[in-house]
Amino acid sequence: TSPGLIGADVCHLNLHKTFAIPHGGGGPGMGPIGVKAHLAPFLPSHPVIPTGAMPAVDGKNPFGCMAAAPHGSSLILAISYAYLVMMGSNGLTRASEHAILNANYMASRLADDFDILFKGENGTVAHEFILDVRPFKDSANIEAEDIAKRLIDYGYHAPTMSWPVTGTLMVEPTESESKEELDRFCDAMISIRKEIEMVENGQLDMENNPLKNAPHTQDIMMADKWEYPYTREMAAYPISYLKDFKFWPTVSRVDNVFGDRNLQTTLCCDGVEAYAQAE
Repeated sequence: TSPGLIGADVCHLNLHKTFAIPHGGGGPGMGPIGVKAHLAPFLPSHPVIPTGAMPAVDGKNPFGCMAAAPHGSSLILAISYAYLVMMGSNGLTRASEHAILNANYMASRLADDFDILFKGENGTVAHEFILDVRPFKDSANIEAEDIAKRLIDYGYHAPTMSWPVTGTLMVEPTESESKEELDRFCDAMISIRKEIEMVENGQLDMENNPLKNAPHTQDIMMADKWEYPYTREMAAYPISYLKDFKFWPTVSRVDNVFGDRNLQTTLCCDGVEAYAQAE
């Protein structure tokens, strides 16, 4: 939809879909933000290089400098420009159609195992869809983060987590993946749902299971001592395609909250003892 047509005061033109800027785990993202004239006095400016986005307005002061680069990550836009030139209008339309088709195909495959939020009147979705995994918190003590970590064992970077709805997973396949890859991801999610069901019916422990302990590193798998109440094969090879191409994570579960609250220093010259003495 044209921003001018809908009369928006502010519009973020996110370029990670139709215009091919990498997104999510592939990052970085990029997209200009346009505003109407009455908001121009409140836009960031730059003390050295004029950006053209801050016209002189009597009685107003610029917002100030927001980034060292006056135009943001502008070099990334070269990717979109090349993509536009090569694809043309017909190619861009076709890419968007494929993105929507891929999302609806995956949503259809996963609909029997997961609740899907915000479907249209005819039961379809747009270019992305939201899997509601919140009910698993009550039924199996499994949350979105547990599924995201378990997906690493299946060879996948997790989709967008807890946005725009807290406790959910938002899947956005784009136009660039093959049907085989879409099916592999769906197979992984369906397999994970079966693991959750095993927790729900008591076959797997609610606190000590493949989802809570994921991801499983190669060091853990090759250790002489195996301390988990499920098999090594279930941990590392829960689905057949992993035996043909397996991605091994380098670290296991990280305590995100601890990392946020405790600054970790990168040691370059001195040992840990020097830092301890400094304290």
